[in-house]
Amino acid sequence: MLVVIDNYDSFTYNLVQYLGELGQEIKVFRNDQVTLEEIRALNPDHIVISPGPGDPNDGGISLDVLREFGPTTPIFGVCLGHQ
Repeated sequence: MLVVIDNYDSFTYNLVQYLGELGQEIKVFRNDQVTLEEIRALNPDHIVISPGPGDPNDGGISLDVLREFGPTTPIFGVCLGHQ
């Protein structure tokens, strides 16, 4: 299971399309419409944090996801805040 955190960026679904070609199940959540508990319940193998406007502090749950899952789950972040 791959979880993608969508930071309201138009590039998010380009990433999802490419990642989907790898054949893994993908769940996409907006950064303000999911909880850490919901992500934990999915037991993701990997997490992708999409690009988004502003700086990382504007990324909703994104920083909390990094803190919570970073020590145990591979996380790939894509240029958040470099708009």
